[in-house]
Amino acid sequence: MKIVQQYELGSAEVLQVEEVAIPTIGEQEVLIKGYYSSINFADIKTRTGAKGKPVFPFTIGLDLVGEVVESTSVNFKVGQKVMAFPKNGSYRQYAVASEQLTFLLPDDIDLKQVAAMPTVMILSYMLLTQIAQVKETDTIVVHSASGGVGSSLIQLAKIVGVKQIIGTVGSVQKANFVEALGADAVYTYADFVEGVKEQTNGKGANVIFDSVAGEVTSRSMNCLANYGTLVQFGNSSGKPGTFSTNDVHNSCRNVKGFSLGTTRKEDPSRLKPVVKVILSYIEKGMLHVPIERVFALKDIQQAHRLMESRKHQGKILIQLNDDI
Repeated sequence: MKIVQQYELGSAEVLQVEEVAIPTIGEQEVLIKGYYSSINFADIKTRTGAKGKPVFPFTIGLDLVGEVVESTSVNFKVGQKVMAFPKNGSYRQYAVASEQLTFLLPDDIDLKQVAAMPTVMILSYMLLTQIAQVKETDTIVVHSASGGVGSSLIQLAKIVGVKQIIGTVGSVQKANFVEALGADAVYTYADFVEGVKEQTNGKGANVIFDSVAGEVTSRSMNCLANYGTLVQFGNSSGKPGTFSTNDVHNSCRNVKGFSLGTTRKEDPSRLKPVVKVILSYIEKGMLHVPIERVFALKDIQQAHRLMESRKHQGKILIQLNDDI
């Protein structure tokens, strides 16, 4: 089978497509023939070493959609279509996954749509409903609103009935895309503080979702309402976000953090009910994940360069096998 491996940290050019043996499975595991894998910003951080020093060689990638070809789990049979968070990366034609991190798919569901959703939609739904516990009367701010998680947060916020959704983007050229997703207003990182205050009559937002960190975090505290919540779940800027204790105690505001990666490792049982909800939204046509482009596995370097350019609008997928 073909697999993408890297032997050093660095730019997209370190990603190499190689031939290796198909892996074997252990107890309560499934072997999946991969159809599609999504590219997430976490993949870029792992590839470059921003998330620590790995053991070489290694394969990146968080999620995939495919078909069960072997199983030691009573819950999955050969031939079933599944979504999974596999072991040892997803940029591979065949992958092994634990039954706890494998989810059965409905027969007629759009597989590309599902492939675009595992990380971004599950994370977004948990952020909205479990971490921030948004209410219909809330005004929320979604940073990096044109990205995978940002666009998912906006759509899900519309579905659960959030009153006012404000998106932020790095470039005004992305504003139309974010508005089409359902945002009521869109600002750049340079002017969002003033924009949020204007939209809320000076009160500020009830919830701000921050995956950027750096200066965006500290500026977010300047437009967060009293009793509001800042949800921090990433640092795509590469810089830590900072705030003072004075920013929270007098105003009764709070800061919450969340990691889907940590949850997959330490409490995977939390994912199954969320996946069920997301799949039902896709089946009913209530949710559509924008897909920028589908690349062949051999073009993985090109796909990563597009991801890093930040010129994409929606998810980038990798087709893992040619005969699907």
